[in-house]
Amino acid sequence: MGHAGVMLETYPADLGGVDRQVLAKCIEACFDCAQTCTACADACLSEHAVAGLVRCIRTNLDCADICATTGRVLSRHTGYDANLTRAQLEACAQACRSCGDECGLHAHMHEHCRVCAEACRRCAQACNELLAALG
Repeated sequence: MGHAGVMLETYPADLGGVDRQVLAKCIEACFDCAQTCTACADACLSEHAVAGLVRCIRTNLDCADICATTGRVLSRHTGYDANLTRAQLEACAQACRSCGDECGLHAHMHEHCRVCAEACRRCAQACNELLAALG
């Protein structure tokens, strides 16, 4: 169990029946994806054909920002707003699908894009699993 799970176990109040393991998995996937997308954008900037990766870089950076924000929103439970949380999860899942698709286009030439596409798909899945658990 990562730090997100440990922190959820120490949270003193009820989480409204949310499965703590599903929530922890999503938080960790969001932060992992944010880091991976940031690193992929940086790696793209180091490629010789960087001009062909502009859309990939932009998508990486957008996804990284959205994932990091989602991870932070999911880490806060006091004054919980279910509508905001659902909207944030939906936005994160969409950003991850878009980034995963874009990186997938370059995965055959750039290993960092392949790794990033996988992280994005895992994060989108974790967001969708949490959305389903929230009902």
